Amino acid sequence: MSTSQLNTQTTTSTSQQSIQKFGRFLSGMVMPNIGAFIAWGLITAFFIPTGWMPNEYLSKLVGPMIVYLLPLLIGYTGGKMVGDNRGGVLGAIATIGVVVGADIPMFIGAMIMGPLGGLVIKKFDEAIEGKVPAGFEMLINNFSAGILGAILALVAYTGVGPVVLGLNGFLKAGVESIINAGLLPLASLFIEPGKILFLNNAINHGLLGPIGIQQAKEMGQSIIFLLEANPGPGLGILLAYWVFSKGMIKQSAPGAVIIHFLGGIHEIYFPYVLMNPMLLLAVICGGASGILTFTIFGAGLVATPSPGSIFAVLAMTPKGGYLAVLAGVLVSTVVSFLIASVFVKRASDKQDDSEFEEAREKMNVLKNKPVKTIVKKVVFACDAGMGSSAMGATTLRNKFKKAGLDIEVVNCAIEAIPADAQVVITHESLTERAKIIATKAEHISISNFLTSPKYDELVNRLL
Repeated sequence: MSTSQLNTQTTTSTSQQSIQKFGRFLSGMVMPNIGAFIAWGLITAFFIPTGWMPNEYLSKLVGPMIVYLLPLLIGYTGGKMVGDNRGGVLGAIATIGVVVGADIPMFIGAMIMGPLGGLVIKKFDEAIEGKVPAGFEMLINNFSAGILGAILALVAYTGVGPVVLGLNGFLKAGVESIINAGLLPLASLFIEPGKILFLNNAINHGLLGPIGIQQAKEMGQSIIFLLEANPGPGLGILLAYWVFSKGMIKQSAPGAVIIHFLGGIHEIYFPYVLMNPMLLLAVICGGASGILTFTIFGAGLVATPSPGSIFAVLAMTPKGGYLAVLAGVLVSTVVSFLIASVFVKRASDKQDDSEFEEAREKMNVLKNKPVKTIVKKVVFACDAGMGSSAMGATTLRNKFKKAGLDIEVVNCAIEAIPADAQVVITHESLTERAKIIATKAEHISISNFLTSPKYDELVNRLL
C-alpha cells in the first residue's frame, strides 16, 4: 500500500469515527429517554380522538408531554453528558427558554441548549476551581447555577428560540416537499448505508425522530418513524444468507433473524452486509420499495419504535394502520431478499472458505498469546450500549458460566467503558474508537455478534 493510499485510508477512518462520535452524542441525548417517548406514544395511540380508546380527558396528557416533558428530558440529558448533574440542571433551564412560547415540540432546540448549558457550567466550575473561600462553596455553587441558568434561559427565549423555530420550519417544509413530490424513497440512499456504519441510532433518534414527532402531533401519525425502523431490508438480507449461504454463516442466520426481526437489534445484520458490500444495493432497494409502499398506503406510526422490533412497530401503529405498515415491511423484505440472493449465491463458496481460513489463523494467533493478568472484568461495548453489546454480553456470560469461569461481563456504550475494563470486545468497525477510551485494556474485534469464534477462543485462553 502506498503512502497516499495509507493517508487516504487513515483520513477516511478518522472521518468515520468523527461522524460516529457525533451521531453517538445526538442519540445519547434521546436513547436514555426512550421510555418516556414510548409512554407518550402509547397514550397518544390509545386516547386521541382517532385512537383505540378515545378519551377527551386522558388525551390532555398528550400535548404537555410532547411540548414540555420530552424536550426538557433531552435538554437535561444533553447537559448531564457534558457537565454531570450540574450540567443537567443548566441544560434543562436553558431548554425551557426555547420551549416557552413555541407551539411545536422543540427537540432541535433541546439538543442545542442542553449541551450548551452543560458546557457553560463546566467551564465556569473549571475557572473557579481552587479559588472559592472555605465555607462559601454551597453559596457560590447554587448562585452560579441560578444566575447562569437565568441568563441562558433568557438568551434561548429571545434569541435561540426564534432561530430554531425558523430552522424547524425549514426542515418541515423540506420534508413535506419531498413527500409531496414522491421522492421520499430516495432517502434510503442515505439511511441504509448510514445504518451499516452504525449510525442507526443517530439517524433514527437524532435526526428523524424530532421531525416525525412534530408531524405526529399535527396529523396523528408520521411516515418518518418508518424510514429507519423498518426491519424489512435487514430481514431480507438474513433470509438470503439462510437460504443460499453455506457453513457457519448459514447456521448463524436463523438466530440472527429472530434477534433482528423480533428482538429489534438491527446491528445483528450489519456484519452480513459488510461481508459483501454489494448487499448495500439490496438494503437500499429494499428500503426504498418499503417507503414507496408506505407512501402509497398512507402508513405511519404515532411515535418512534424502539427497539426496531416488529412488535414495537406494531405497538406504535395507529388504529386501522396495520395493513399499510405490514405491506411496506413485506415488500421491503421481498425486494431485499431477491436482490441479496443473487450476490449471496455468487459469493457463498468463496466466502465460507475464507471465513474459516481467517478464523483458523486468528485462533492460532490467540492460542499462542499468553494471558498476562488475571481477568476479572470483560466489557462488551457498542455504539449505544443497549443493542448488540447487550446481546454479546449475554452470549459471552453464558459461555463463561458453562465453562465455570467467575468473570464479570458487562455491556455499555463505547464512551462509557469503565476504567477497570481489562478486556473490551467491540465490532471491528468500532474498535479504534474503543481503543481511544480504554487505552490500557486488551481489545478484541468481532465481525459477527452471534457466532464469532473469538468468544470460544477467549474462554479457552482464560481457562
